[in-house]
Amino acid sequence: MKLRLGIPKGSLQDATLQLFARAGLPVYTDGRSYFAKTADPEIECLLIRAQEMARYVEHGAIDAGLTGRDWVIESGLEVVTVSDLIYAKRSRGKVRWVLAAPEDSPFYKPEDLSGQIIATELVNVTRSYFEKQNIEVRVEFSWGATEVKPPMLADAIVEVTETGSSLKANRLRILETVLESNTQIVANKCAYADPAKRRKIDNLALMLRGAMEAQDRVGLMLNVRKENLAAVLAVLPALKNPTISTLSDDNWLAVNTVIEESASWEVVPRLKEAHAQGIVEYPLNKVVM
Repeated sequence: MKLRLGIPKGSLQDATLQLFARAGLPVYTDGRSYFAKTADPEIECLLIRAQEMARYVEHGAIDAGLTGRDWVIESGLEVVTVSDLIYAKRSRGKVRWVLAAPEDSPFYKPEDLSGQIIATELVNVTRSYFEKQNIEVRVEFSWGATEVKPPMLADAIVEVTETGSSLKANRLRILETVLESNTQIVANKCAYADPAKRRKIDNLALMLRGAMEAQDRVGLMLNVRKENLAAVLAVLPALKNPTISTLSDDNWLAVNTVIEESASWEVVPRLKEAHAQGIVEYPLNKVVM
């Protein structure tokens, strides 16, 4: 059994490859080739643009792939959504497709754009957005560099953003959010109906989610006398209840938990004040919920 998997080529490629490596499945790429190998002999990868992924998955050219929810909706094709993977180029949050117009323009809300030209890569979603509001606009496909098109080549744009900084740099004002999106694992219907391929795809999704859950988190181990346990537990912002086990000395307990890495700066000194000893902070590869 071979599982053909699509890896998004382009802006999400590096973040995706890093995620696969953290999940324990490094992907070996060659800058001159669209084919890639993995440490799992049953998985072969192809580098495909996220915009085209749903098409190749739906047609069965590949069994599954990672792409954005936005491009699945834009394609209008039928694929199985296996799992959400909320990561992006610079953040762990969702990205937004926003309607934006020049700061010095008279456009402050979608209705103001009636009869105007909107440039975007997300043509079908944008048309649907305006049609639902009964606003007549002319939607034109943009091949890139969309932020620089207003006001000479378009009156407004629908563009993807994580932070909005690029839009601000180009003196654009966000009017509304058109669509929120995140990366998804999608699968071909027939491939997902095959028990062996489904198991492989589901296991991949499990490990990738585990790698994402581990991002920005660390593990903590410590020892504490029984009489000080309540004070230690009051300090810990645990993922769930921490693991507590007895030591060879019945008066002592071992505590193991997971916290946000950013919290350790304050938590570790407070644990010491609560009489915890032998505090060890360690990195995490995966947290499987």
